[in-house]
Amino acid sequence: MWIETKTEVEKASRTRASFSRRVLNGLLLCSGDMEHLDKYMKDKSFVLQLVVCGLRAVARVILANNPLSGGLILAALYWASPWQGLLGTLGVLASTLTAVITGQDSAEVAGGLHGFNGMLVSLLMGEFSSAGDWYWWLLLPVFLGSATCVFLFSGLSSFLDRWDLPAAVFPFNIIIILYLLCTGPEHPYFPHHSVKPPGALEPNATELIALQVIRGIPLGVGQIFACGDLGPSLLILGAVFLYSPLLAVHALLGSAVGTLTGLSMAVRHESLYSGLSGFNGALGCMTVGGLFFTFSLWTHLFAIASGWSPSKQLGSYSGGHTDVAVDRQFSSVPHPNWSSESS
Repeated sequence: MWIETKTEVEKASRTRASFSRRVLNGLLLCSGDMEHLDKYMKDKSFVLQLVVCGLRAVARVILANNPLSGGLILAALYWASPWQGLLGTLGVLASTLTAVITGQDSAEVAGGLHGFNGMLVSLLMGEFSSAGDWYWWLLLPVFLGSATCVFLFSGLSSFLDRWDLPAAVFPFNIIIILYLLCTGPEHPYFPHHSVKPPGALEPNATELIALQVIRGIPLGVGQIFACGDLGPSLLILGAVFLYSPLLAVHALLGSAVGTLTGLSMAVRHESLYSGLSGFNGALGCMTVGGLFFTFSLWTHLFAIASGWSPSKQLGSYSGGHTDVAVDRQFSSVPHPNWSSESS
């Protein structure tokens, strides 16, 4: 009787161990770059390949290169705002299809390098727009701006290669600046939010809600996609963790450093609460600590410094927030006191 019981226990233990190994192997297959998926997709239809390319482009915005991560991020955007999710999808498709039609390098297209600028352009046009959700006229500049990013990326890459520099998000910045210059708050078709003049800024409250500041740290990761909701931001962070736990840790660390930097500069409380003080720090910390350099103690410290520096020069996403540097310059309120309750 005792022998039979022992045999059953050993068998159950082996079954659990085998199940755990299968789960771990499955997670490992879904993490990282998923290069095996590219080999599997080579003989598949163009539509399926386009879907994988587009999802990689979505993940490229946050320095990941994983289609499953891209799918989770896209789901988070639709969760936060179906309209923003639709704009992001259109931007990725427009830029990726333009790259295919114009004969760009197939490896770059497959890796999503021609799609992530289109994603950023579309999301920011939607975020800046003051016409509200489901304003169909906005699809026109979204499509044209996303497609134009491909030509700028190709031209800038050829120009910057001589100095071994990446084109990165230069196309996105150029398109967004030109779009804002060519439109305005009173534009009949493409109005966008106006920036408040410095004199109109209300002074900071003397008390700061500590829990709201802590909540702003994961929101800083979501603000990379112009997403200011906690649930979708945590899903975006989970997508980064799926690709690389090290990258996810640096994303949170960079956002925390950026938030502390904003706090030390007495920026607007709304910027701390919404994550706008942390998203640049998150990107800087991720780039150095989890992407471009081999991880070590020194690169880790350098990554923290990289999370601190851009946060000092943070610009806002939406027109409802003014530039933090200008905000700090015209704020005459002393450093806030911590409080666990609303003032």
